[in-house]
Amino acid sequence: MVIRELRQFNLRQIALSGQCFRMTEIPVEEISGAAEEISKAVAFPRGSEGFDAAEEISKAAACPGGSEGYGAAEAAHSAYRVISGSRILTVAQAGETVTFFCGEEEFPYWENYFDLQTDYGRFVESVDGKDAYLQRAAAFGSGIRILRQDVWEMIITFVISQQKTIPAIRSLVEGISERYGSRITSGGNDFYAFPTPCQLSRAALEELQQLKLGYRAKYIYQICRDVCSGALDLEKLKSYDYPAAFAYLQQFYGIGGKVANCVCLFGLHHIGAFPVDTWIHKVLMKEYACRCRPSVLDRVPRTRQCDFLVKKFFSEYKGYAGVMQQYIFYYERYAVPR
Repeated sequence: MVIRELRQFNLRQIALSGQCFRMTEIPVEEISGAAEEISKAVAFPRGSEGFDAAEEISKAAACPGGSEGYGAAEAAHSAYRVISGSRILTVAQAGETVTFFCGEEEFPYWENYFDLQTDYGRFVESVDGKDAYLQRAAAFGSGIRILRQDVWEMIITFVISQQKTIPAIRSLVEGISERYGSRITSGGNDFYAFPTPCQLSRAALEELQQLKLGYRAKYIYQICRDVCSGALDLEKLKSYDYPAAFAYLQQFYGIGGKVANCVCLFGLHHIGAFPVDTWIHKVLMKEYACRCRPSVLDRVPRTRQCDFLVKKFFSEYKGYAGVMQQYIFYYERYAVPR
């Protein structure tokens, strides 16, 4: 068990930020034992009085984040199970105290996965003081981290994500893992690793279609063959900078600009990438288009207006605009009234 005091870190915000689909909030009956271990290991301050970690985490788990979303203060007590490749982690948070239920020898993997060595406080502090919308978004989602996830898993995950809700994406990712991935056991329970390219390439197109992947089935089928043949070289992809990786990915069937940007941001950790989905498109047109003179924006083709707005208003965050994208996505989904 490894315990760290972390700022700008919030498990629930990370889980709900749309970048990871194998991070599951743990019900109270599953974490009660873990909470008791935390209580024995560390005292969590609450003002001038101590409080019981088991009680606090249990109360948090009894009110899990669903459709209502949470800001920095509201989401600071939670526990999750995370599956990454063939690894499983239980991680719990109470305030700024985060407990990783793994050994010291395994912790460096999760330290890298959660990008713990990066100072996200400087990203929040860098937000233009004149941009009131982005100020609010960054403050609300200040606990988000850009995870360092496996690029192969992100390619397939974000191909699946096209025109799908987050619950549907999670269900499909789990379905693929259970059918084609390797079984892994933790705490007496069976889970499944995301399938390797070799494992997933054994799936016939008809089998993928039976998983209700729709038109995405043929994309996944071909991508598997491209990776297994070496046409899509994952090691070469990992060596590319953001512009080169973005261009390379779009050479392959089923990978357009939005998916390529998601893979760059969430799989290659090019945090300058700025994916534009329907949520971000809405924000750009609602909050940023109005800051341009109509005569200027009208000269930009409609299909290029989002790119124009991203360049105009987010170029000052060069090298980490994707962090701002995550703040916006989370804020728009969970703070802005519907």
